[in-house]
Amino acid sequence: MTSAPIPQNTAVLENGTDINLENGLEGEVVDPIYNIKAAVLNGAIQEIGMGRYQWGLAIVTGFGWLADNLWPVATGLILPPVIQEFDFEGPFLKLGQNIGLLAGAAFWGIGSDVWGRRISFNITFFIIGIFATVAGASPSPTTLISLVSVWSIGVGGNIPVDSAIFLEFIPASHQYLLTVLSIWWAFGQLLGSLVAWPLIGKYSCKITNPPSCTRASNQGWRYFLFTMGGLMLVPWAIRFFAFNLYESPKYLMGKGKDEQAVETVHKVAEYNRKESSLSIEDLRRVEKENNVKTSGNKVDHASAANVLHRYLSKFDQNHVKPLFATRKIAFSTSLLIILWALIGLAFPLYNAFVTYYLATRGADFGDGSIYITYRNQVILSVIGVPGAIIAGYLVDLPLLGRRGTLAIFTLLTGIFILASTTARTSDALLGWNCAYSFTSNVMYGVLYTITPELFPTKDRGTGNALTATANRIFGIMAPIIALYADLKTSVPIFISGAIFIVVGFIALLLPFESRGKAAL
Repeated sequence: MTSAPIPQNTAVLENGTDINLENGLEGEVVDPIYNIKAAVLNGAIQEIGMGRYQWGLAIVTGFGWLADNLWPVATGLILPPVIQEFDFEGPFLKLGQNIGLLAGAAFWGIGSDVWGRRISFNITFFIIGIFATVAGASPSPTTLISLVSVWSIGVGGNIPVDSAIFLEFIPASHQYLLTVLSIWWAFGQLLGSLVAWPLIGKYSCKITNPPSCTRASNQGWRYFLFTMGGLMLVPWAIRFFAFNLYESPKYLMGKGKDEQAVETVHKVAEYNRKESSLSIEDLRRVEKENNVKTSGNKVDHASAANVLHRYLSKFDQNHVKPLFATRKIAFSTSLLIILWALIGLAFPLYNAFVTYYLATRGADFGDGSIYITYRNQVILSVIGVPGAIIAGYLVDLPLLGRRGTLAIFTLLTGIFILASTTARTSDALLGWNCAYSFTSNVMYGVLYTITPELFPTKDRGTGNALTATANRIFGIMAPIIALYADLKTSVPIFISGAIFIVVGFIALLLPFESRGKAAL
């Protein structure tokens, strides 16, 4: 067979179907064979369409978004009563959490590229549920901080893994749903606030200075952790027992396991009660027409140590380097890391301490009761829910797309945070915070979408891990800053708002727009 050049924009399957090769990286993918194979699989998923499997996946991966927001918010929700009971520096609780989130993001994100998506997907919620429940019985701040760190290792792995899984199974025509999926993120904050309102609001000591409280009169935060930890075992059980997650076809293809990739596509089609015309020859033909020799991709299972060494070697050579392989891709990857890093500092600096800030400012305004504080937190959570739905609409508008929507709503988030410092009544403060809650949910919805779209599948877990790790590293800085700043002043708020405004302008510099293009 004579060698044929790799087509620029299309590939043709054995059955004559034309496959569009346009993608969010605008042809910058380093491996052109992978480019065409990914496009073939994209065409096969598009042929199957959005069916029962994908809608089920939207639910079980949505749990990951819920946990990603719920547990960082949860530590903020328990912060006031915990400080009252243990009388310690509250930012240490957030520091322990962010160290756990950092470890989880790096470990699970990279691991999903090494041993696949399924293991990470099936275990993270179990870790969260068990250790969060045990944390409710903590006898000291040291024990509580340690357990928060461990459950956060499970939390940190959800978004890097779940966003990759969802993106790799949905047809290009429905990629906007990755943005809408962040509605689960808003539900996470809402769920935590709704549970905290009656439990912490009713069974907590009054905020006093200096803190003075006994365990017997301050059971609310413990009831809260018992409840939320137990609830996390429900999505774990659904994932583990009720939903059969198939390994990603594009992940398998990226590992050289073309036959398994085709088999998975047919399993998804069967689950959706449809048929797929994809065959192994469609993928082999790409290699044959471009003189690519394969060796069958047999794996030596003789030694576990050899397997680990081989996979770590692949990670070093095949997952990080492609993310910086060309000047344009390197610029894109670097900007994404910077965006996530700065937001990782700004968001917890404000949101993690907003409950304490509202309580102390409310006390200044004369209505700083525990009940009012957690009622306001529920209101903020409700306001954030429609943000994800609106974001799903805006990201597909021609004049806005992913970049424009991200830039505008990040700028607005910073503006509303700064404006909140002008509040002179509790109602005004609540109003500015409602505006912030809405725009920040739109921002996160877009950010969670554009990030995995700009990484090819075989390196997506690693790319997500890099951005998530940067996010968590800078998140560690937030409680350190808080340790040296007076949380009763507006200084942390000014820092957070300014960072969001800077990030809004940086978002405009992203070199790729993935609107209307299939993710590789």
